[in-house]
Amino acid sequence: MLKNNLKITHFVLLMSFLNFLFFHLPFYTFVFNNVDCKSVNGITIIISTIILMLVVNYLAFYLICFLSHFVGKFLLVLFFLINAIAVYFINTYSVIIDESMIGNVLNTKYEESVSFFSIKLIVYIILLGVIPGIFIMKVKIINATWKKFLITTAVTLLFILTLVFANASNWLWIDKNSKTLGGLAMPWSYTANISLFYIHKHKENEKEILLPNATIKDNKKSVVILVIGESARSQNFSLYGYKKNTNPLLSKTNNLFHFEANSCATYTSASVKCMLEYKDTDELYEILPNYLYRNNVEVIWRTSNWGEPPVHIKNYQHREVLVPDCKGEGCNYDEVLLTGLKEQILASKKNKTLIVLHTSMSHGPTYSKKYPPQFETFKPVCNSVELGKCSQTELINAYDNTIIYTDYILYQVIANLKQLSEYDSAMIFVSDHGESLGEKNLYMHGLPLSIAPKEQYEIPFIVWLSDSSKKLKPNKVLSQHHVFHSVLNFLSIQSPIYDEQMNIFK
Repeated sequence: MLKNNLKITHFVLLMSFLNFLFFHLPFYTFVFNNVDCKSVNGITIIISTIILMLVVNYLAFYLICFLSHFVGKFLLVLFFLINAIAVYFINTYSVIIDESMIGNVLNTKYEESVSFFSIKLIVYIILLGVIPGIFIMKVKIINATWKKFLITTAVTLLFILTLVFANASNWLWIDKNSKTLGGLAMPWSYTANISLFYIHKHKENEKEILLPNATIKDNKKSVVILVIGESARSQNFSLYGYKKNTNPLLSKTNNLFHFEANSCATYTSASVKCMLEYKDTDELYEILPNYLYRNNVEVIWRTSNWGEPPVHIKNYQHREVLVPDCKGEGCNYDEVLLTGLKEQILASKKNKTLIVLHTSMSHGPTYSKKYPPQFETFKPVCNSVELGKCSQTELINAYDNTIIYTDYILYQVIANLKQLSEYDSAMIFVSDHGESLGEKNLYMHGLPLSIAPKEQYEIPFIVWLSDSSKKLKPNKVLSQHHVFHSVLNFLSIQSPIYDEQMNIFK
């Protein structure tokens, strides 16, 4: 039986041990898999990281609880609850809680977050969060004197520093794997990365840096529809050689071209920013829709997703705005973005038009809910949010059905453009990033690009052109940065920041 009265040193040592026991299996699985366990150096790294984890957490918890029992208990309960949720996602989806993943979490809307709900998640929260939390709140902590506090702190710090410098020969290994190690160490993975996320957010420009003014070179009516895909990886498109026919409509469409491409990042907010900015930069320069809108181009943004940079245009339409005028079962899916699209283009009094359709087509884990029932071509499918419980066949079938639905959506976009006989028209489809479907025991996306598998960054880049419009350069490999300058070229927009090398059209 655990005592209700504990000295502060005993209490924080117990908390450090429980935190280590409950939440660090993924951390040490990574360590064991990335060192030579039979070598002296490998054994040294394993033992040192175990001791360091226990002692660092002991010191942190000791400082917090000594200064305030109430604050210390509150933070420990919060840590255990969040740790339980974080470890559930690490174990279930093989994610790493780094700064980019924190950005994903903070940009996730309610509709997406509820799709992750499962009984297993509740079990994690109760067993690893709630039950320890009840004990933490009930226990009475017997505080130490200031003298003992200072001695304990000094000795612990000295021990940590000694251990760190004793492992100087292993610093290179730690530095090489720092992102992964930092993303798996609880509770510091999310506490440190939340701080970093907001520090970097604060550094961003509060207001966009405006680009030089542009001019429209001709009066020819032209329209570009940029379709931003969600979690679509090129290897599951039959256009790219996939053995299953996931592009039955596009494969028979004339004037359609596809190119190899890699995403700038493995999460939506960074990759969409990359797609819409004129160059690769950490600064918040004016993005494509804002720039064109300010320079007298008709710009329409329709979305069933989120995570884009701030869009400053008149016609920003979320799916809820489009639903009342939509008819049919497709209104519950991305098809709603096509509602009255052709009519809205024709109603414009401007000659140049950019339309952005930001879809949510292949976002996990509920792939089977991303398409209408009639698009369930491949069966059986995975219906669980715990992707590891499904066979890979079921998981890939569900995902492939989202690609078939994507094929249909893009075909409908092209059909709309074909009816605009007075316009030069183009459709550009680029996914924000790819998706892992159980390969190497990884699921979904969001791993740092430096260690992400190709499934998470190899994306489709598909272009359709009307008969009378421009021709394409002999492109082979494209990037998301090609979007900005290619749209400028197609719409005959002259700008000082235009880069011909990043334009896909002749």
